Amino acid sequence: MPGEQELLVHNREGVLYLTLNRPDKLNALSDGIISGLLENLRKAAADDDVGAVVLTGNGRGFCAGGDIGRMRERNENASNGDRPPVSLEQRIAGLRRSEEVSLLLHEIPKVTIAAVNGPAAGAGFSICLACDIRIASDQARMGTAFARVGYSGDFGGSYFLTKIIGTAKARELYFTATMLTAEEALKEGIVNRVVPAASFADEVHAFARRIASGPRVAYAYMKANLNAAACSDARSLLEREAYGQSLTGLTEDHKEAVKAFLEKREAKFQGR
Repeated sequence: MPGEQELLVHNREGVLYLTLNRPDKLNALSDGIISGLLENLRKAAADDDVGAVVLTGNGRGFCAGGDIGRMRERNENASNGDRPPVSLEQRIAGLRRSEEVSLLLHEIPKVTIAAVNGPAAGAGFSICLACDIRIASDQARMGTAFARVGYSGDFGGSYFLTKIIGTAKARELYFTATMLTAEEALKEGIVNRVVPAASFADEVHAFARRIASGPRVAYAYMKANLNAAACSDARSLLEREAYGQSLTGLTEDHKEAVKAFLEKREAKFQGR
């Protein structure tokens, strides 16, 4: 597929690494990156060989968001009449297709981990927020950035940031476009942990491998429950939990975990 080298895909010990690969542009989003993410996240959702997904960036950046150079080119072409005008409806439809990346990170039945190795801004920050877990290098910086280029925001950032840190702080970060250090993001609850850059890759993999080695069926139901908890009432969530708990109680993973507990050993989960 065109632009496939803009996204590097690698499965290591049940951890699917999706690495944005435009290091000269701080991994700014492109058509190749978006199409690659959409394709591989959809595949991962049904792939028994994938226990966790790690989204990260190559080089010194995680993702700078939109490509400012392409924005300027598009605006100049529109002003000069070099290309046929794109209707508002076409713009909306195209962006909405791209935004499915965030929905997939949020909804697929796999634990998704953003390994924020460097700057994450704008849409790059939004897709980071869409993941289940965020691990940041101590060299990372992150922020909404949309106000700096006169945009209102996309890729679900306003939804996810509000859910994670609350409406007051989310509004402040959107209106001011303040960039946070990794430690500031940790203090605000935006990232789960901060690790030294020197050991970043190893610590990310150790964490992701731990998840991938766990009860994958149970994780899928946990994720669905936690997503539903953000907008469900207690009664509906209890019904959902009862359903998932009863089904996971029939899995081989559950039976193995009980046996391992009684035998005082680590369980060996098979994802079934």
